Amino acid sequence: MRYVLLIYGSEAEYGKMSQQAIGTLMQGHGQLAQSLVQSGAMVGGGPLQSTSTATTVRIRNGKTLITDGPFAETKEQLAGFYILNCKDLDEAIATANKIPDVSLGSVEIRPMVEV
Repeated sequence: MRYVLLIYGSEAEYGKMSQQAIGTLMQGHGQLAQSLVQSGAMVGGGPLQSTSTATTVRIRNGKTLITDGPFAETKEQLAGFYILNCKDLDEAIATANKIPDVSLGSVEIRPMVEV
């Protein structure tokens, strides 16, 4: 089954991190991604730019509304994601535990609808 692991963290807290700490975090992601690719579990994923670069699109009353930024203000922002093939939720949880950001924010696991 395919799962999306959504990584959430505080952009404000990430902004306070030293370049060395960010490098260590990214190195951890690189190692995890490499092992997931080697195991055949990795379908896709990647880091996202900050919410200041986001654009939200809605259609209301037949009109397209475009606004800068995310749809809602939150304490944690979506920072990146992994799309994985896992045998079950337990395997997805075990992988989420290996994501470096899990100790800084949270990882939401969502099964994908197979179409």
